[in-house]
Amino acid sequence: MHESWHRYLRLGIVHFMAFPQTLRGEGPIVETLRQIAGDEFFTAIELGWVNDAKERAAAAALLRESHLSVGFGAQSALLVTKSNLNALEEPERKKAVVLVQRCIDQAAELGAKRVAVLSGPYPGAADEERAKGRLVESLLDLCVYGRGRGIGITLETFDRTIEKKALAGPTRLCVEISEAVRRDFPEFGLMLDLSHIPLVGEGIRECLTIGRDQLVHAHIGNCVMRDRAHPAYGDQHPRFGIDGGENDTPEVIEFVRCLFDVGFLGGAERPFLSFEVKPLPNETPEAVIAGTKRVFQEAWAQV
Repeated sequence: MHESWHRYLRLGIVHFMAFPQTLRGEGPIVETLRQIAGDEFFTAIELGWVNDAKERAAAAALLRESHLSVGFGAQSALLVTKSNLNALEEPERKKAVVLVQRCIDQAAELGAKRVAVLSGPYPGAADEERAKGRLVESLLDLCVYGRGRGIGITLETFDRTIEKKALAGPTRLCVEISEAVRRDFPEFGLMLDLSHIPLVGEGIRECLTIGRDQLVHAHIGNCVMRDRAHPAYGDQHPRFGIDGGENDTPEVIEFVRCLFDVGFLGGAERPFLSFEVKPLPNETPEAVIAGTKRVFQEAWAQV
């Protein structure tokens, strides 16, 4: 591809994954956000919850100053608090909905237009349909709340058997969930992540073809799933090229090509396409981010 990617997409990065010390909504959020804000390579960023009101106001000011498009990931808040949007027990489900509603409020403060969530755990085959109904109910609740604040809701798909063991889940099931929500909220949609595709046992083209009509957001990342003793085993988003990893430049090329083929890229909109990479304890965010940028540049040149 000779044309700039800026014509087709908003290239972003998941902040709380690149700087995992901020995953709990605390730590050097503005300090690390400043590193991304000063890097013109990125035109978008995805933030998680920011617990401190002053820190959140400072982050919002920096985001306005830097002209970055903003997304909000409520996945970190849901995972840290072990909240479950498809809980069969109503008080537990409502508690998770209230948590995400507070995230929607924060997202509005930060200038985001979308909030991403994940489902709760897979409850087993006997309760799958009931849990699916609960999840749709929660997503409808969140869409009502978000619409009043100019925020769309996105459901990210995760693995069913490796680490997150989430209800949503296989892409076909997530499409059914999305279709149910979209009957009332057409702005709702799915987030598909290159790093999760091997973990759900699907191929890149298979996953994107199944989810094409519901796709509103995409992530690029890597995973390790063949060696349980590997420090990055599971849904840990290691850097591209790590020994034992599933994705590197060839998979990024295929992913981006498929995004064009299914119509996610190349239309009138410029959707988010964000890196989701996390340094291992002996690695630095700066080197991992630089390596990821090199992989994307090499991939884009070959699309």
